[in-house]
Amino acid sequence: MNPSPRIRDLLGRMTWAEKLGQLQIVFRPSLDDAAQLVRDGIGSVFWPRSAAAVNSLQRVAVEETRLGIPVLVGLDVIHGHRTIGPVPLAQAASFDPQLVADLARLAAAEARSAGVTWTFSPMLDVSRDPRWGRVVEGFGEDVHLTAELGRAMVRGYRGDRLAASDAIAATAKHFVGYGQPEGGRDYDAMDASEHRLRNVHLEPFRAAVDEGVASIMASFNTVAGRPMHANRRLLTDVLKGEWGFEGVVVGDADGVRNLLPRGIAADLADAVRQAYAAGLDVEMGGAPSDLPPAATAPELLDPARVDDAVVRVLVLKEALGLFDDPYVPEDAERLEPTDAARRLVRRAAARAMVLLTHDGTLPLRDPRRVLVTGPYAESTDHLGAWTQSFAAPAGSIVDELRSRMQHAEVRALPGVGFLDDDTSGIADVVAAARESDLVLVAVGEPSSLSGEAASRSDLRLPGRQEDLIRAVAATGTPFVVVLENGRPLVVADWIDHAPTVLEAWHGGTEASAAIVDVLLGDEEPAGRLPMSFPRSVGQVPVYYAHERTGRPPTVGGSLTETTVDVGLHGPDNVQEKYTSKYLDLELGPQFAFGHGSGYATFAHGVPRLSAGELGLEPAERGDTVTLELDVTNTSARRGDEVVQLYLEDVVASVAPPVRRLVAFERRTIDPGETVTVRFELGTAQLGFWATDAATARFVVEPGLFRLHVGPTLDRTQAVELVVREV
Repeated sequence: MNPSPRIRDLLGRMTWAEKLGQLQIVFRPSLDDAAQLVRDGIGSVFWPRSAAAVNSLQRVAVEETRLGIPVLVGLDVIHGHRTIGPVPLAQAASFDPQLVADLARLAAAEARSAGVTWTFSPMLDVSRDPRWGRVVEGFGEDVHLTAELGRAMVRGYRGDRLAASDAIAATAKHFVGYGQPEGGRDYDAMDASEHRLRNVHLEPFRAAVDEGVASIMASFNTVAGRPMHANRRLLTDVLKGEWGFEGVVVGDADGVRNLLPRGIAADLADAVRQAYAAGLDVEMGGAPSDLPPAATAPELLDPARVDDAVVRVLVLKEALGLFDDPYVPEDAERLEPTDAARRLVRRAAARAMVLLTHDGTLPLRDPRRVLVTGPYAESTDHLGAWTQSFAAPAGSIVDELRSRMQHAEVRALPGVGFLDDDTSGIADVVAAARESDLVLVAVGEPSSLSGEAASRSDLRLPGRQEDLIRAVAATGTPFVVVLENGRPLVVADWIDHAPTVLEAWHGGTEASAAIVDVLLGDEEPAGRLPMSFPRSVGQVPVYYAHERTGRPPTVGGSLTETTVDVGLHGPDNVQEKYTSKYLDLELGPQFAFGHGSGYATFAHGVPRLSAGELGLEPAERGDTVTLELDVTNTSARRGDEVVQLYLEDVVASVAPPVRRLVAFERRTIDPGETVTVRFELGTAQLGFWATDAATARFVVEPGLFRLHVGPTLDRTQAVELVVREV
């Protein structure tokens, strides 16, 4: 690091206590308590809920402390500040990095206008266990999708420069491995080989560091038995050393104190010593006065390590422009969503929706009598997990339908609640359904069932919602199921009764309007699943990029797992006994990663490679090959196609994934139009991290690669590429 003269001067004048104050952020004190903490030298605070309050704290910092160092102001701005966009898992379903960046720009502008300078987002945990409630906060099961959308969100928060009035510092979290807790239980242990750690869990964070993320948050879990808040190998050797990260490493809430119940620290002083020695820069938790004097003594903490941490914090404050102007115009604080903000999050919510099944019922064809049932019929609980109490509220689906379908009779009968076992309202729903032209069954999880500390052992719809779906199906009236949820669900008990199912997620402030846009055909539901939907909770974790097994399932004596299993094999297929499968469950997930379609239809041409061979040395020098695919809109409406490119490494030195996503593109195509989608392939796509030596290294091995390209995993075409050692 090469700090500016201002930072070097400040560091030289700071006392030991002033340095330590810069290394803490206190979790949500009152405004009066926060002001006193700032007087005492604390370097970072949580947002005190208004621009005026932020300015009051900055005045205390600048005018009432010896060195006048402004404070960082942190807040969990996860998918919006005042205007709430779709939850991050839904954003991932859009397969649209620019949309993710635009949503982050909006969130940054609203938050910075209120004085927020530091958000604890994006979450880059690769999540393959939907029991874990925090899957809602990330981008799903795939490494490449998570990395690309993480880059986009970092760019969106930062904008052109951090010092701008509409930019905030991003934090990539949770470093690392937090997304695979044992049993899906939040805060629990995880274990991973070095091979999986490098090739799955670390990769999105490496991409964020490459993108210039301002800070990294340590995770609650252990890796190889060592809690991440005290894991020097990963926080210092890999993150700061190998990757050259010069930003701030912040702890998660009370993560340092959690080292005591973890059983690796004798007392709080020992926990503090281990955390800062490991590479933590800022501790998130209690006030400095809560620490025993021994915990912060110079003989306990390495002065050089403390100076390094202080410099990182001061450099971030300088990059944010806080030394030049720590205040925000109070009359410019954005307190309500603008029309432009509403349009953006509405469009985003629609682009995130996924057609799980479709029999042609959608878009709606002018029904005259519409029944809306289910707990989401009249609910306004569309914002999702990780939204603040001051966020703009959402409306209801039934109110939106009534305003848009004024020619129709739109009736609402919830029938059942979200969580209770009361089925007394189903009979009325059945009677009303028989008198209707169409039934919309709006079901799902309330927002409280996903997010932090919201693990579930049962992934079915809660309460008696499945009974409601089956009862409506039995009436014979055409119906559509609209799912709102923050994780993949087990839908096996009712999915065969529901010919049209729209996955809408928790869509944010404009969720209801976006749902109706899709139902009426004003928007195209062309999203793709960022996580597989399991057939049963006993199948979890289930994900497409699993390693090959030596005994893949067979059907009729032929291999089915040489590429990937996406659940194409029915229960009547005869499988050989000694193969990797369940005796009581069909192969593959209910719906695989990348599943989805839209109202428009498309035809794909034959994929073309610019060359069938690539030399290893030219590849390592940066040479690439190009894959091209012509895509034609064969329908009468404009629509979106999501083209996905998967790599199969046919023979490798380690067991490779059956496939892994290496590129994707979402394109809007007019009726009858043909577009050419192009992907460049080089070492970044062909290689992997080898961990068989003391130092991990990225390698490309010679041999045969198959490239599978198409709109979903089960509808791809393959071309072959040979990498030769020359």
